[in-house]
Amino acid sequence: MKKRLAMLVLAGAMVTSSLTGCGLKDSATVATVAGDEIPAGLANFYARMTQAQYESMYSSYLGDNMWTTEASEGKTYEKLVKDEVLKDLENMYLLEDHMDDYKISLSDDEKKAIKDVAKEFSKDNDKDDKEKVSGDTEYVERYLTLATIKQKMTDAIEAEADTNVTDDEAKQKAMQYVLFSINTTDANGVYQSLSDEEKANVKANAEAFAEGAKETSDFEGFAQTQGYTVSEASFDGEGSASVPEALAKAADALDEGGVTDCIETDNGYYVAKVTSLFDQEATEEKKQTIISQRKQDKYDEVIKGWRKKGDISVKKSVWKKVDFNDLKVTLHTEDSEKSTDSAN
Repeated sequence: MKKRLAMLVLAGAMVTSSLTGCGLKDSATVATVAGDEIPAGLANFYARMTQAQYESMYSSYLGDNMWTTEASEGKTYEKLVKDEVLKDLENMYLLEDHMDDYKISLSDDEKKAIKDVAKEFSKDNDKDDKEKVSGDTEYVERYLTLATIKQKMTDAIEAEADTNVTDDEAKQKAMQYVLFSINTTDANGVYQSLSDEEKANVKANAEAFAEGAKETSDFEGFAQTQGYTVSEASFDGEGSASVPEALAKAADALDEGGVTDCIETDNGYYVAKVTSLFDQEATEEKKQTIISQRKQDKYDEVIKGWRKKGDISVKKSVWKKVDFNDLKVTLHTEDSEKSTDSAN
Protein backbone atom coordinates (compact mmCIF):
# COMPACT_ATOMS: atom_id res chain seq x y z
CA MET A 1 0.00 0.00 0.00
CA LYS A 2 2.79 2.44 0.83
CA LYS A 3 4.36 2.00 -2.59
CA ARG A 4 1.00 2.54 -4.27
CA LEU A 5 0.37 5.73 -2.31
CA ALA A 6 3.88 6.98 -2.98
CA MET A 7 3.18 6.68 -6.68
CA LEU A 8 -0.06 8.59 -6.28
CA VAL A 9 1.62 11.53 -4.57
CA LEU A 10 4.79 11.23 -6.64
CA ALA A 11 6.78 11.24 -3.44
CA GLY A 12 10.08 13.02 -3.82
CA ALA A 13 11.40 16.55 -4.10
CA MET A 14 9.26 19.15 -5.85
CA VAL A 15 11.60 21.98 -6.83
CA THR A 16 9.99 25.31 -7.69
CA SER A 17 11.22 28.45 -9.41
CA SER A 18 10.06 31.71 -11.07
CA LEU A 19 7.44 32.57 -8.47
CA THR A 20 6.01 36.06 -8.96
CA GLY A 21 3.57 35.88 -6.08
CA CYS A 22 -0.02 34.83 -6.60
CA GLY A 23 -1.41 35.84 -3.21
CA LEU A 24 -3.19 32.50 -2.75
CA LYS A 25 -4.33 31.73 0.79
CA ASP A 26 -4.34 28.00 1.45
CA SER A 27 -7.27 28.35 3.83
CA ALA A 28 -9.48 30.07 1.24
CA THR A 29 -12.32 28.05 -0.27
CA VAL A 30 -11.88 27.29 -3.97
CA ALA A 31 -15.10 25.30 -4.41
CA THR A 32 -18.03 23.88 -2.45
CA VAL A 33 -19.44 20.39 -3.06
CA ALA A 34 -22.67 19.40 -1.34
CA GLY A 35 -21.83 21.78 1.50
CA ASP A 36 -18.22 20.59 1.83
CA GLU A 37 -15.55 23.23 1.21
CA ILE A 38 -12.45 22.44 -0.87
CA PRO A 39 -9.53 24.47 0.50
CA ALA A 40 -7.33 26.31 -1.97
CA GLY A 41 -4.28 24.64 -0.45
CA LEU A 42 -5.52 21.18 -1.39
CA ALA A 43 -6.46 22.28 -4.91
CA ASN A 44 -3.11 24.03 -5.37
CA PHE A 45 -1.16 20.98 -4.22
CA TYR A 46 -3.01 18.68 -6.63
CA ALA A 47 -2.67 21.23 -9.43
CA ARG A 48 1.08 21.60 -8.88
CA MET A 49 1.64 17.85 -8.94
CA THR A 50 -0.29 17.65 -12.19
CA GLN A 51 1.58 20.64 -13.57
CA ALA A 52 4.91 18.94 -12.82
CA GLN A 53 3.80 15.80 -14.65
CA TYR A 54 2.68 17.73 -17.73
CA GLU A 55 5.84 19.83 -17.82
CA SER A 56 8.04 16.74 -17.62
CA MET A 57 6.17 15.11 -20.51
CA TYR A 58 5.36 17.99 -22.85
CA SER A 59 7.60 21.00 -22.20
CA SER A 60 10.25 19.71 -24.60
CA TYR A 61 7.63 19.73 -27.37
CA LEU A 62 5.64 22.84 -26.44
CA GLY A 63 8.47 24.97 -25.04
CA ASP A 64 8.44 27.57 -22.28
CA ASN A 65 5.07 28.92 -23.39
CA MET A 66 3.28 25.60 -23.16
CA TRP A 67 0.66 26.81 -20.67
CA THR A 68 -0.46 29.67 -22.92
CA THR A 69 -0.50 27.42 -25.98
CA GLU A 70 -3.98 26.61 -27.28
CA ALA A 71 -4.88 22.99 -26.55
CA SER A 72 -8.32 23.17 -28.15
CA GLU A 73 -10.42 25.95 -29.59
CA GLY A 74 -10.52 28.79 -27.08
CA LYS A 75 -8.81 26.78 -24.31
CA THR A 76 -5.13 26.90 -23.31
CA TYR A 77 -3.27 23.98 -21.81
CA GLU A 78 -3.40 25.73 -18.44
CA LYS A 79 -7.18 26.05 -18.51
CA LEU A 80 -7.57 22.49 -19.80
CA VAL A 81 -5.47 21.01 -16.98
CA LYS A 82 -6.90 23.24 -14.26
CA ASP A 83 -10.44 22.37 -15.30
CA GLU A 84 -9.59 18.67 -15.12
CA VAL A 85 -7.91 19.03 -11.72
CA LEU A 86 -10.80 20.89 -10.11
CA LYS A 87 -13.44 18.60 -11.59
CA ASP A 88 -11.52 15.57 -10.36
CA LEU A 89 -11.32 17.06 -6.86
CA GLU A 90 -15.06 17.75 -6.91
CA ASN A 91 -15.66 14.14 -7.91
CA MET A 92 -13.37 12.92 -5.12
CA TYR A 93 -15.49 14.79 -2.58
CA LEU A 94 -18.64 13.23 -4.02
CA LEU A 95 -17.09 9.77 -3.88
CA GLU A 96 -16.15 10.34 -0.25
CA ASP A 97 -19.71 11.45 0.56
CA HIS A 98 -21.09 8.20 -0.88
CA MET A 99 -18.67 5.75 0.74
CA ASP A 100 -21.42 4.29 2.93
CA ASP A 101 -23.48 3.48 -0.16
CA TYR A 102 -20.80 0.99 -1.20
CA LYS A 103 -19.65 0.01 2.30
CA ILE A 104 -16.20 1.48 1.64
CA SER A 105 -13.83 2.53 4.43
CA LEU A 106 -10.11 2.98 4.99
CA SER A 107 -8.30 0.45 7.14
CA ASP A 108 -5.89 1.41 9.90
CA ASP A 109 -3.03 0.19 7.71
CA GLU A 110 -4.15 2.43 4.86
CA LYS A 111 -4.43 5.43 7.14
CA LYS A 112 -0.96 4.76 8.54
CA ALA A 113 0.48 4.39 5.03
CA ILE A 114 -1.01 7.76 4.09
CA LYS A 115 0.59 9.44 7.10
CA ASP A 116 3.94 7.78 6.37
CA VAL A 117 3.99 8.99 2.77
CA ALA A 118 2.98 12.51 3.81
CA LYS A 119 5.81 12.60 6.35
CA GLU A 120 8.25 11.37 3.71
CA PHE A 121 7.14 14.09 1.33
CA SER A 122 7.58 16.71 4.03
CA LYS A 123 11.05 15.44 4.82
CA ASP A 124 12.13 15.43 1.15
CA ASN A 125 11.09 19.04 0.44
CA ASP A 126 12.31 22.29 1.98
CA LYS A 127 9.97 24.79 3.58
CA ASP A 128 10.06 27.34 0.75
CA ASP A 129 9.12 24.82 -1.94
CA LYS A 130 6.39 23.31 0.21
CA GLU A 131 4.85 26.72 0.77
CA LYS A 132 4.73 27.42 -2.97
CA VAL A 133 2.94 24.17 -3.77
CA SER A 134 0.82 24.13 -0.59
CA GLY A 135 2.69 21.00 0.44
CA ASP A 136 1.83 21.10 4.14
CA THR A 137 1.31 17.68 5.64
CA GLU A 138 -2.43 18.25 6.06
CA TYR A 139 -2.95 18.83 2.34
CA VAL A 140 -0.71 15.93 1.31
CA GLU A 141 -2.59 13.63 3.70
CA ARG A 142 -5.93 14.94 2.52
CA TYR A 143 -5.06 14.39 -1.13
CA LEU A 144 -3.78 10.87 -0.45
CA THR A 145 -6.92 10.06 1.49
CA LEU A 146 -9.18 11.26 -1.31
CA ALA A 147 -7.09 9.48 -3.96
CA THR A 148 -7.24 6.20 -2.03
CA ILE A 149 -11.00 6.55 -1.56
CA LYS A 150 -11.40 7.31 -5.24
CA GLN A 151 -9.62 4.11 -6.25
CA LYS A 152 -11.65 1.94 -3.86
CA MET A 153 -14.92 3.60 -4.85
CA THR A 154 -14.09 3.33 -8.55
CA ASP A 155 -13.51 -0.40 -8.16
CA ALA A 156 -16.81 -0.78 -6.30
CA ILE A 157 -18.82 1.23 -8.82
CA GLU A 158 -17.27 -0.50 -11.82
CA ALA A 159 -18.03 -3.88 -10.24
CA GLU A 160 -21.71 -3.13 -10.96
CA ALA A 161 -21.09 -3.06 -14.72
CA ASP A 162 -22.23 -5.98 -16.89
CA THR A 163 -19.11 -7.97 -17.76
CA ASN A 164 -20.89 -10.71 -19.71
CA VAL A 165 -19.88 -10.26 -23.36
CA THR A 166 -20.77 -12.92 -25.92
CA ASP A 167 -18.73 -13.93 -28.95
CA ASP A 168 -21.38 -12.40 -31.21
CA GLU A 169 -21.10 -9.03 -29.45
CA ALA A 170 -17.32 -8.95 -29.76
CA LYS A 171 -16.84 -10.97 -32.95
CA GLN A 172 -13.77 -10.00 -34.92
CA LYS A 173 -12.74 -11.12 -38.39
CA ALA A 174 -9.27 -11.02 -39.94
CA MET A 175 -7.91 -9.52 -43.14
CA GLN A 176 -4.80 -8.93 -45.15
CA TYR A 177 -4.61 -5.59 -46.94
CA VAL A 178 -2.47 -3.32 -49.05
CA LEU A 179 -2.58 0.44 -48.62
CA PHE A 180 -1.87 2.64 -51.62
CA SER A 181 -1.07 5.86 -49.80
CA ILE A 182 -1.75 9.32 -51.23
CA ASN A 183 0.61 10.94 -48.74
CA THR A 184 4.35 11.32 -48.78
CA THR A 185 7.00 13.07 -46.72
CA ASP A 186 9.45 15.78 -47.68
CA ALA A 187 13.12 15.95 -46.74
CA ASN A 188 12.18 17.25 -43.29
CA GLY A 189 9.76 14.40 -42.61
CA VAL A 190 6.67 16.60 -43.03
CA TYR A 191 3.61 14.88 -44.48
CA GLN A 192 2.44 16.14 -47.84
CA SER A 193 -0.49 15.09 -50.01
CA LEU A 194 0.12 14.04 -53.60
CA SER A 195 -1.08 16.13 -56.51
CA ASP A 196 -4.37 15.26 -58.21
CA GLU A 197 -2.53 13.69 -61.12
CA GLU A 198 -0.39 11.59 -58.76
CA LYS A 199 -3.49 10.51 -56.82
CA ALA A 200 -5.13 9.38 -60.06
CA ASN A 201 -2.10 7.21 -60.84
CA VAL A 202 -2.17 5.69 -57.34
CA LYS A 203 -5.87 4.91 -57.70
CA ALA A 204 -5.31 3.27 -61.09
CA ASN A 205 -2.60 1.06 -59.56
CA ALA A 206 -4.89 0.10 -56.68
CA GLU A 207 -7.73 -0.79 -59.03
CA ALA A 208 -5.44 -2.90 -61.18
CA PHE A 209 -4.12 -4.66 -58.08
CA ALA A 210 -7.66 -5.37 -56.88
CA GLU A 211 -8.59 -7.02 -60.17
CA GLY A 212 -5.46 -9.17 -60.13
CA ALA A 213 -5.87 -10.13 -56.46
CA LYS A 214 -9.35 -11.47 -57.16
CA GLU A 215 -7.90 -13.92 -59.65
CA THR A 216 -5.41 -15.54 -57.25
CA SER A 217 -5.70 -17.50 -54.02
CA ASP A 218 -2.36 -16.18 -52.73
CA PHE A 219 -3.09 -12.53 -51.90
CA GLU A 220 0.18 -11.98 -50.05
CA GLY A 221 2.31 -13.67 -52.69
CA PHE A 222 0.64 -11.71 -55.46
CA ALA A 223 1.20 -8.43 -53.60
CA GLN A 224 4.86 -9.21 -53.05
CA THR A 225 5.42 -9.93 -56.73
CA GLN A 226 3.94 -6.47 -57.43
CA GLY A 227 6.26 -4.86 -54.90
CA TYR A 228 3.55 -4.02 -52.36
CA THR A 229 3.60 -4.47 -48.59
CA VAL A 230 0.87 -6.61 -47.02
CA SER A 231 -0.46 -5.81 -43.54
CA GLU A 232 -2.78 -7.81 -41.30
CA ALA A 233 -5.60 -6.60 -39.07
CA SER A 234 -8.64 -7.77 -37.17
CA PHE A 235 -11.91 -5.97 -37.85
CA ASP A 236 -15.65 -5.76 -37.58
CA GLY A 237 -18.11 -3.64 -39.50
CA GLU A 238 -17.45 -0.47 -37.51
CA GLY A 239 -13.84 0.29 -38.36
CA SER A 240 -10.98 1.06 -35.99
CA ALA A 241 -7.73 2.97 -35.69
CA SER A 242 -6.03 0.53 -38.08
CA VAL A 243 -8.99 -0.25 -40.36
CA PRO A 244 -10.97 2.70 -41.81
CA GLU A 245 -14.74 2.38 -41.61
CA ALA A 246 -15.18 2.23 -45.40
CA LEU A 247 -12.74 -0.67 -45.64
CA ALA A 248 -14.28 -2.46 -42.66
CA LYS A 249 -17.78 -2.23 -44.12
CA ALA A 250 -16.63 -3.51 -47.52
CA ALA A 251 -14.70 -6.44 -46.04
CA ASP A 252 -17.49 -7.26 -43.58
CA ALA A 253 -19.84 -7.93 -46.48
CA LEU A 254 -17.55 -10.64 -47.94
CA ASP A 255 -17.15 -14.32 -47.23
CA GLU A 256 -13.83 -15.82 -46.20
CA GLY A 257 -11.39 -15.53 -49.10
CA GLY A 258 -13.23 -12.60 -50.64
CA VAL A 259 -11.28 -9.60 -51.96
CA THR A 260 -12.62 -6.06 -51.85
CA ASP A 261 -12.68 -3.58 -54.69
CA CYS A 262 -10.42 -0.55 -54.49
CA ILE A 263 -11.68 1.29 -51.38
CA GLU A 264 -11.07 5.03 -51.22
CA THR A 265 -10.31 6.66 -47.84
CA ASP A 266 -8.84 9.93 -46.62
CA ASN A 267 -5.30 8.57 -46.53
CA GLY A 268 -5.34 6.48 -49.68
CA TYR A 269 -6.78 3.40 -51.40
CA TYR A 270 -7.12 -0.03 -49.82
CA VAL A 271 -7.52 -3.52 -51.22
CA ALA A 272 -8.16 -6.29 -48.69
CA LYS A 273 -8.75 -10.03 -48.49
CA VAL A 274 -10.85 -11.58 -45.73
CA THR A 275 -8.71 -14.35 -44.22
CA SER A 276 -10.99 -15.44 -41.36
CA LEU A 277 -14.62 -14.90 -40.35
CA PHE A 278 -13.74 -15.45 -36.69
CA ASP A 279 -10.47 -14.34 -35.09
CA GLN A 280 -10.55 -15.91 -31.62
CA GLU A 281 -7.66 -13.95 -30.12
CA ALA A 282 -8.88 -10.61 -31.46
CA THR A 283 -12.41 -11.41 -30.27
CA GLU A 284 -11.17 -12.03 -26.73
CA GLU A 285 -9.29 -8.73 -26.82
CA LYS A 286 -12.42 -6.98 -28.05
CA LYS A 287 -14.36 -8.46 -25.15
CA GLN A 288 -11.94 -6.86 -22.72
CA THR A 289 -12.26 -3.54 -24.54
CA ILE A 290 -16.05 -3.72 -24.29
CA ILE A 291 -15.88 -4.60 -20.60
CA SER A 292 -13.51 -1.71 -19.90
CA GLN A 293 -15.83 0.67 -21.70
CA ARG A 294 -18.85 -0.62 -19.79
CA LYS A 295 -17.03 -0.06 -16.51
CA GLN A 296 -16.07 3.47 -17.53
CA ASP A 297 -19.63 4.17 -18.66
CA LYS A 298 -20.98 2.91 -15.33
CA TYR A 299 -18.59 5.12 -13.37
CA ASP A 300 -19.42 8.14 -15.54
CA GLU A 301 -23.16 7.50 -15.14
CA VAL A 302 -22.93 7.38 -11.34
CA ILE A 303 -20.70 10.46 -11.08
CA LYS A 304 -22.90 12.41 -13.47
CA GLY A 305 -25.94 11.66 -11.33
CA TRP A 306 -24.18 12.77 -8.17
CA ARG A 307 -22.89 15.94 -9.80
CA LYS A 308 -26.43 16.94 -10.79
CA LYS A 309 -27.51 16.73 -7.15
CA GLY A 310 -24.20 17.84 -5.63
CA ASP A 311 -24.79 21.61 -5.54
CA ILE A 312 -21.29 22.39 -6.80
CA SER A 313 -20.03 25.97 -6.91
CA VAL A 314 -16.58 27.36 -7.76
CA LYS A 315 -14.97 30.58 -6.53
CA LYS A 316 -13.28 31.57 -9.77
CA SER A 317 -11.45 34.52 -8.20
CA VAL A 318 -9.62 32.11 -5.86
CA TRP A 319 -8.92 29.43 -8.47
CA LYS A 320 -7.56 32.06 -10.86
CA LYS A 321 -4.67 32.71 -8.47
CA VAL A 322 -3.25 29.26 -9.23
CA ASP A 323 -1.18 30.31 -12.24
CA PHE A 324 1.06 27.79 -14.02
CA ASN A 325 2.95 30.59 -15.77
CA ASP A 326 4.05 32.15 -12.47
CA LEU A 327 5.56 29.02 -11.00
CA LYS A 328 7.59 26.24 -12.55
CA VAL A 329 7.50 22.91 -10.72
CA THR A 330 10.06 20.16 -11.28
CA LEU A 331 9.53 16.73 -9.81
CA HIS A 332 12.55 14.75 -8.68
CA THR A 333 11.77 11.08 -8.09
CA GLU A 334 14.11 8.28 -7.13
CA ASP A 335 14.24 7.18 -10.78
CA SER A 336 15.30 10.63 -11.98
CA GLU A 337 18.00 10.75 -9.34
CA LYS A 338 19.32 7.36 -10.48
CA SER A 339 19.34 8.58 -14.08
CA THR A 340 21.32 11.67 -13.03
CA ASP A 341 23.78 9.56 -11.09
CA SER A 342 24.25 7.26 -14.08
CA ALA A 343 24.86 10.20 -16.38
CA ASN A 344 27.52 11.51 -14.05
